[in-house]
Amino acid sequence: MTRKHLGRATLAALPFVLAFLVDLILFIALKDRLPTRLAAHFDVSGDVNGHVDRTTYVLVTAPVLPMLGALWVLMVVSGKFYGRAHRLLIGGGWASAAFLQYVLGAALIVNLDVPEGGAPARFPLWHLAAALGAAVLAGALGLLLARLVPAPENPYAGQDPADRARIALADGEVAGWARTTGSWWLPVGALLIAAAGAGVGVLVTWFAGAPLLVLALLVLTFCRAHVTVDRRGLTVSGLLPWPRVQLPLERIETADSRPVDAVAEFGGYGYRVRPGRTGFVVRSGEAIVARQTGGREFAVTVADSATGAALLNTLVDRNRAGR
Repeated sequence: MTRKHLGRATLAALPFVLAFLVDLILFIALKDRLPTRLAAHFDVSGDVNGHVDRTTYVLVTAPVLPMLGALWVLMVVSGKFYGRAHRLLIGGGWASAAFLQYVLGAALIVNLDVPEGGAPARFPLWHLAAALGAAVLAGALGLLLARLVPAPENPYAGQDPADRARIALADGEVAGWARTTGSWWLPVGALLIAAAGAGVGVLVTWFAGAPLLVLALLVLTFCRAHVTVDRRGLTVSGLLPWPRVQLPLERIETADSRPVDAVAEFGGYGYRVRPGRTGFVVRSGEAIVARQTGGREFAVTVADSATGAALLNTLVDRNRAGR
């Protein structure tokens, strides 16, 4: 691992290591003041509706931060995030670690000095607001620290868009093209986010865990792009058959194959809507970019995009000529 990679990995892992150590030290320091059965699940009003023994609490919560930290390190050193995306990824890691550490720590604090079999603890909902505040501050700190480590260079920068090539087809000949592209870290991230959401829901409150589960479902839905070019036009769907995007041939003017930067051009990953463009973006890299008759562009990142764009141009020409 080079010095640059080591610096990026350290910066990505640091918030999760710190959060894990704070949570561990807090548990050790407060252990003698905690009941043997912790109030570990709360309803939306903050009232306790579930308990768990201390050993189970540790076994369930201890792996959450290290697992998320490992995922963040893998994403940061993968070289798939460039420039602004790299900084946002690091800042997001700091924010996530701070949020989870606060929630887990608050769950211990509300159990302090609760007598065995006595009045149950409560989880005041202002703790969630405080957790979000901690996440914002930590995320801002992560963004500042990310500037100290050079971000990976975009390998696609400076490349010229491919010519609007065509694929020669004989009269009456039918052709189609299909590819599936994804990023390995998106499904892994979805599973870890779901695990964190389930852990927070079971041990604290589903009011806090539900947003994480919804986020995991969205990430999982858009973690892969299934792209088809045929006589129907350009069709794109995610991991599930729905939702899907379909651009018929009559709505397409031309198609290009060109590199796309997910964050710089679309502000992130998944199904993105920006001024003048829409995209199904699962990674940075080559993409089919279809210019529609109204001037708006639709982009989908996919391997072998040059072939897909060339066939799409051929089919558009055929449709326009009425063949």
